[in-house]
Amino acid sequence: MAAPDRRIEASESNRTLIIIVAVAAAVVIALLFYLLMRAGGGRTADAGLQGAIRAGSAEFEQYKSQIVLDDPEATEAKRALGDIVMTLQTTVRNLSGKTLNGLEIRAAVVDYEGQPVKQRTVVVIPGRQPELPPNKTMQVPVMLEGMSDKDARANIKMEVTAIKFKE
Repeated sequence: MAAPDRRIEASESNRTLIIIVAVAAAVVIALLFYLLMRAGGGRTADAGLQGAIRAGSAEFEQYKSQIVLDDPEATEAKRALGDIVMTLQTTVRNLSGKTLNGLEIRAAVVDYEGQPVKQRTVVVIPGRQPELPPNKTMQVPVMLEGMSDKDARANIKMEVTAIKFKE
């Protein structure tokens, strides 16, 4: 009769060991996801467009009116991780008569006071395509991550922050 008792005890100790290992693995996986979420939320803006004409220069103000952005549209989705992701999209129209080989755009979700809740600056040319010829258009989507239900998302904005022409 001693043999069946040992099997039951061994089976129960194996079950306890399996439960402990499973709980430890779940804790490690949850910690890994938490750290990945934290690292993704603190992302900084993309590297800026080098050698571009920027706001404040007379040349930028002259050409900014000729690089037209349509009114942006936004879609939002709630992820399983609990945050909200918004994709802002606009159409860029090059009416300058010159080929664009550099374009930087800032996309932002703003609150009721016009202060950014989330913003991101992206280089779309080069990047999504090498250049934009005169009188042509391109679609520009920008994804903004890490917003919560508590954030006051009153409006969206997209604006040209830097341009560069092919010479």
